[in-house]
Amino acid sequence: MAPSEPGAPVSFREALAFWLKLGFISFGGPAGQIAILHQELVERRRWISEKRFLHALNYCMVLPGPEAQQLVTYIGWLMHRSWGGVVAGSLFVLPSLAMLIGLSWVYVVWGNLPWVAGLFAGIKPAVAAIVLQAAHRIGSRTLRNPALMLVALLSFLATSLAEIPFPWVVLCAALTGWGLARWRPQDVRAAAAHAGAKRAQHAPAWIDDDTPPPAHARFSLRRLAKVVAWGAVLWSAPMAWLIAVWGWDHALAQMGWFFTKAAWLTFGGAYAVLPYVVQGAVDQYAWLTAPQMMDGLALGESTPGPLIMVVAFVGFLGGVAKEVLGPDALLASGALAACVVTWFTFLPSFILILAGGPWIESTHGQLKFTAPLTAITAAVVGAVLTLALFFLSHVGWPEGFSGRMNTFSLMLFATAGVALMYYKRSVMEVIAVSAMVGWAWSW
Repeated sequence: MAPSEPGAPVSFREALAFWLKLGFISFGGPAGQIAILHQELVERRRWISEKRFLHALNYCMVLPGPEAQQLVTYIGWLMHRSWGGVVAGSLFVLPSLAMLIGLSWVYVVWGNLPWVAGLFAGIKPAVAAIVLQAAHRIGSRTLRNPALMLVALLSFLATSLAEIPFPWVVLCAALTGWGLARWRPQDVRAAAAHAGAKRAQHAPAWIDDDTPPPAHARFSLRRLAKVVAWGAVLWSAPMAWLIAVWGWDHALAQMGWFFTKAAWLTFGGAYAVLPYVVQGAVDQYAWLTAPQMMDGLALGESTPGPLIMVVAFVGFLGGVAKEVLGPDALLASGALAACVVTWFTFLPSFILILAGGPWIESTHGQLKFTAPLTAITAAVVGAVLTLALFFLSHVGWPEGFSGRMNTFSLMLFATAGVALMYYKRSVMEVIAVSAMVGWAWSW
């Protein structure tokens, strides 16, 4: 196709093939996934223009939930209506879910073998360094003035010392952002563009800058009510089934409710919600231990799909630990729990895209809308730093601070941190090398 020609219309079948492929190659976390989407959809295939791509990306960034998965859902919806968005977003998640169920079962069955334990002994310090890098990365693009730095500091003190639940921290941060927008608006003005996508000039796309929004992308109260009603049914029906079969206090029902709440707190990406997941899954419900949570985060970093898919590992281990289908069906227990957790974690993302897409574009750029989200992102920095120190304490002092210090793990943590933040090595490289070092050390 000549560069001067507009992009050809894309059939649903052609889009389906790409979304399926994307589900298996979407490594690298949100930044890497957005880069892949930009390269494939804007530069190579010309399905959508640069401006429209960034517009969709900015919308997804201010929503709770995994921004890359929501961006895929948004573009699929824009191209092929609601069914296109559902298919695109689902195929971004399902390959990762299948892989994590398999890897979680391998972990449960063979995780205590010396050589496997050695691999994870090397991975755990790397995970602590990765979380610390996440706090640095989010903070470097968010904490642009003393007011937001103070929000991050108070969030750190609230989550680390006072042990205040993360939802309350989010609420206080949102109120702070609203106050700053009213009395100090210069402190919460959003950045002009997302750092993950580069601006460039490209040939006309199928959905170009001046392409009118299709009929299904125009705001309609009737359509909004329909999507919200379907979302309510898709949430309440499985929840009612879980309660009717097992009861409200059963682990599966509690997982559905807990991860529904978690899904609405993921402002700032997966690392933002991890402190809340750790508080609930490790401390409150005891679905898994803190070292197991670090192992799950490593598996989540090593598989395609959104990083928040670590919740599937949490659900699997919780299903096995609570024997939700009985002691003779541990694999089925874990797989069912992983699917339940994934359903309730991602359902809100689909509802937000399909229901809010047409309306939210009219509010983009309004300070009263973006300021609370900016303050929440600043609070996320403090919460993620708390999580990094939590992981580091379990790596360096596995028996508590009164016990013996694990010098090897602390040295590996420092080395991984330098590799990530100074030498800019990829997460996959750091995890792989750390696993090999841990395996060698175990011998």
